[in-house]
Amino acid sequence: MPDPDRDVLTVAHVIHSLGAGGAEGLLVEVARAAPAAGIRMLVVGLSDEHTASGVDNRIVPPLLDLGVKVFEMHTGRYDVTAVFRLAGLLRTERVDIVHTHLKHADVVGGAAARLAGIPSVSTLHVIDVPTSRMHHARVKLGLFARRRLSSSVIALSSAQRSWYARYSGDDESIVLLPNGIGEPEVAVDVSALRTELGVPAGALLAVCVSLMRPEKGHAVLLEAVRLLPGDLPLVLALAGDGPLLDDIRSSVESDLLLRERVRVLGFRSDAADLIAASDFVIHPSLEDALPTALISALAAARPIVATDVGGIPDIVGPGCGRLVEPGSPTALSAGIAEMASTALSDQAAFGQMRRSARARYESTFSAEMWLHNLRALYQGAIDARKHNGRLLGREKGIS
Repeated sequence: MPDPDRDVLTVAHVIHSLGAGGAEGLLVEVARAAPAAGIRMLVVGLSDEHTASGVDNRIVPPLLDLGVKVFEMHTGRYDVTAVFRLAGLLRTERVDIVHTHLKHADVVGGAAARLAGIPSVSTLHVIDVPTSRMHHARVKLGLFARRRLSSSVIALSSAQRSWYARYSGDDESIVLLPNGIGEPEVAVDVSALRTELGVPAGALLAVCVSLMRPEKGHAVLLEAVRLLPGDLPLVLALAGDGPLLDDIRSSVESDLLLRERVRVLGFRSDAADLIAASDFVIHPSLEDALPTALISALAAARPIVATDVGGIPDIVGPGCGRLVEPGSPTALSAGIAEMASTALSDQAAFGQMRRSARARYESTFSAEMWLHNLRALYQGAIDARKHNGRLLGREKGIS
């Protein structure tokens, strides 16, 4: 319950769009925990996310259901008037601090906050390693803008913090603060869900919840599945959409071996149910900052097989699962087979992994701890802004 003696902070989360994505979905997790932390939350989507079926604003309904005020600005990517419109909104809503997500919002939201005379903080959601001179210039420009406009930059993992410090030359304003999630709410009979997915009695169910983009490693995962022993009783469910969804579905449907083992589900709003129905979770990313799906796995006490890349090792602590070489179907297949063998033949070891996963969630990734730390960061930025304002006023008075 909120502390009635604590002031409520009004926080505006600014993001590029309100469609599918890890950063977007994370706002729903913030919204669930914000009231207990004494936070009034607004969400501003700057631009529309267009898909083949129209504008994707799928996180708007769950945010509204949680009592969050949502503003869709429908601005173009390079519309400079967005800064002034957003600054006016911040003043009207009496916002105390702005929290920006992803590069476009970092620039527009940070500039609008400065225009409105309030502080802003930014969360890094990716580890953006340049692959060309032009890409390097864009990364440096984004880091420069973030450094100039944000009072604090939040890194989600130790790998991300090192990346930011290396490219920005700044390790003072960055704060290591991993995301958290609330207790998973399972809304269905998991046995019925396994039956719906065609999991035979006595077989294992592994789940991968991830956007289907090249860097998420689905091609590696499908090849790893081809390498599994033919008699291993395992079904793999792939949940998520994205630009590669049709290609992945086609690859599975055209391959008899994959068609028997793999279920391509597309976008699912019941990720918590899928994870609860699973025996373990797989995450084959080639790069990733701090995948929320793996934190959800910890919360559900599900062991993990994932790649040793980015912020994933910060999630998969000792005893919580297996980390394998990224980009290697052989290594991933061996990790999946080992996990499946443990689940089938060593219930004591598998049960200990489940307990370790849950303990990891409770100690590091619970929503209560996350929002407590986030609110403290907000309050520090607000207090620092007030202090600097008083100093500036005194200097003007002296002159």
